[in-house]
Amino acid sequence: MTITVIATTALPDVKIIESRVFGDERGFFLESFNAREFADKVQADAQFVQDNHSRSGKGVLRGLHYQIQHAQGKLVRVVQGEVFDVAVDLRKSSPTFGQWEGVVLSGDNHKQLWIPPGFAHGFVVLSEFADFLYKTTDYWFPEHERSVRWDDPTIGIEWPLEGVPIVAAKDKAAPAFLNSETFE
Repeated sequence: MTITVIATTALPDVKIIESRVFGDERGFFLESFNAREFADKVQADAQFVQDNHSRSGKGVLRGLHYQIQHAQGKLVRVVQGEVFDVAVDLRKSSPTFGQWEGVVLSGDNHKQLWIPPGFAHGFVVLSEFADFLYKTTDYWFPEHERSVRWDDPTIGIEWPLEGVPIVAAKDKAAPAFLNSETFE
């Protein structure tokens, strides 16, 4: 991974990861994941069990998703395009409960975001399309999947939107933050 920068965010458990990129006239190379370095510099006990890849068009907003049981930590990145990626702390015992952090991830900046278990996650596509990759620390269990309304005023996420986003029916029907299941 050759991690060069670990930046903490306003949510101390959410981390921005920048890896060393080796580039020349042929293109570039980067090590996107190294378990030893990740454990040493980001999260010691994370074990990834599933990799996911989504492609979405401009203006698509996915989220805010989480699993109430089998909570997933996520290591997310964009390999082509650009998104505004968001994590929301859903841990009642946390001093940052209900707060959010947003970061631009793109195929050009090569940044990754670590979102630990206990957070909701979502993103909106800023480019014509984006290929979004993420590793998870637990499997997807549809019966435990939950969501929080992406535009909930209590959370107050400042999405960089041009017009109305394209949102799935399940995300439109998501409950407000105050009515959502959260973590202890």
